[in-house]
Amino acid sequence: MTTGHVLMGLLRRGQQHGYDLKRQHDELFPTARPMAYGQVYAALGRLQARGWVDEAATEQLGGPERTVYALSEGGAAELQRWAAEAEGPSLHVTNPLGIKLTVARLAGGGDMARAYLSGQRAAHLARMRELTRAKREAHDLDVVLEIDYALGHLDADIRWMEDAQARFEEKVEEGR
Repeated sequence: MTTGHVLMGLLRRGQQHGYDLKRQHDELFPTARPMAYGQVYAALGRLQARGWVDEAATEQLGGPERTVYALSEGGAAELQRWAAEAEGPSLHVTNPLGIKLTVARLAGGGDMARAYLSGQRAAHLARMRELTRAKREAHDLDVVLEIDYALGHLDADIRWMEDAQARFEEKVEEGR
């Protein structure tokens, strides 16, 4: 996924300026890292250079001048191509939880590993409760789907932590 494709998807709704695009991104994708304004405008510049986005107008509403952007025909075609393309699975899976568990075991042995898993599980459960509340309040299908995706990942992490704890305890009992 690229920032440019996300912005083009938002522009599919109609002409907008960067501030609105950033706001919509952050509202539609509440579990994603908020988009920085610099990131929005840099991506819009790249899209414009490729001919996928056009400057539609310039507005001044009591503040600095704002450029209004529109999706071009070429941008609409690129967006259709990109949206239809399956996202391949990642070649490398980063597992910060696994790395930290291993380092905790190396640094402080079994007690530190157990404490880490316990604290991490509590943090995941707290985040799941927050997201579940947000999901109940959400009225936009895209937001609900985004939250469901995040909840699925958090649930998978918790299952991994439980499996890791069980394997760890099994090895401790075996004396390894």
